[in-house]
Amino acid sequence: MQATPINPWNWSLNLGYSQAVSVVGASRQVICSGQTSVNGEGAPQHPGDMRAQIALSLDNLEAVLKAAGMDFSSVIRLGVYATDVDEALKNFDLFGARFGPVNNTPPMTLLGVTRLAMPSLMFEIEATAAD
Repeated sequence: MQATPINPWNWSLNLGYSQAVSVVGASRQVICSGQTSVNGEGAPQHPGDMRAQIALSLDNLEAVLKAAGMDFSSVIRLGVYATDVDEALKNFDLFGARFGPVNNTPPMTLLGVTRLAMPSLMFEIEATAAD
């Protein structure tokens, strides 16, 4: 698979995402459900701590990708939901720490929501990956 970022402007690269990605030659797509800050039994973790919730959500996404034989370099789209967009954006360096080493800036949408499935959750991330 060849994923080519499309960026008519560079400003989004400074925020860690591309405007679009052209995917050629993908033989498989994996669509991941929203990953949140829950442990292996599905119990919410880190109430009130956006940074810790983002970190665990990314850990959980990484585990799902690994189970599919993929990693963050395979991600071609992200959907992000946060109950406090400003607080989430303060912690987006965590995305750079995960996606930067694999040189991937997938297209991303960040939406503010009033709540998630479990009231103590503040952050959720879904992904589409391809190889």
